[in-house]
Amino acid sequence: MSRALPKYNKRRVAIIGGAAAVALTGAIVAGTALAGETSKSSTPTARTLADVGSITCPDVASQLPEIPATAQAEVDRNLTLLQTQIDEANKRLVDTVGQGGANFVQNAILGPLEDKRIATVNRIATAIGRTADKPQGLDALAPCALNAGGAAGTGEEAGAGAEAGAGAEAEATPSEAASEAAGGAEDTGNAEGAGDAGEAAGAGAISCPDVASQLPAIPATAQAEVDRNLALLDTQLAEANKRLVDTVGQGGANFVQNAILGPLADKRNSTIDRIAISIGRTAEKPQGLGSLAACTLTQ
Repeated sequence: MSRALPKYNKRRVAIIGGAAAVALTGAIVAGTALAGETSKSSTPTARTLADVGSITCPDVASQLPEIPATAQAEVDRNLTLLQTQIDEANKRLVDTVGQGGANFVQNAILGPLEDKRIATVNRIATAIGRTADKPQGLDALAPCALNAGGAAGTGEEAGAGAEAGAGAEAEATPSEAASEAAGGAEDTGNAEGAGDAGEAAGAGAISCPDVASQLPAIPATAQAEVDRNLALLDTQLAEANKRLVDTVGQGGANFVQNAILGPLADKRNSTIDRIAISIGRTAEKPQGLGSLAACTLTQ
């Protein structure tokens, strides 16, 4: 009996030791798998962020003169909108990495961002100009640049404000509509000609819902402003059709939507909002016109 106990104890120790070894081995394998999984998922993300870089824009707030108290709230809303626009552009930069050709970032991100910034900066100048000297030359701060492989872009103003920005977008005045039209096609009939050229080149053409036919009776006090914005809609369509021809063959499957149709819808939405606001100043404001902003590509 005294000899059986040591054998039993040795066997028991061996079993316990073997089980511990198996458990330890399993822990090591599991730990290795988890470490490999983390490394595998995080490496592409780090590499993508490093390759994309970021968008940086000139600081607008520091270039403004003294802001009248009556304009402070509107200026603040638009400064917030400028930052929101940069944040959205940087997100789009990451989301579309690897898409398009050499000019994709310029056509699909930097160009539309500059257009938005011009309209927003003009609203800031207009707000100040209502009760003080209107600042000049702020448009020069609209273009932004891609800081390839750099750190996160330096924003202009802290805070988010998509909702406030959307409200500021809707409050655009006639002078902003004119500024957006600057540098556009002189003849509003160019949309049809650009469409014909696009079809001839195999690019197709862009067609948009007619806005004029959907408007109610226009008050005489709003007629001039409505006419300017209707002309601007034609100009925007003509420019989009020209861009369609100039970029034929570029980018991937989503190039036309990202670089042309999407930015065009944004511009049309702002312009249509101005039409509704101008009518609403002396009559009932038309509703639902935003559904006319989206355009389509016809082959």
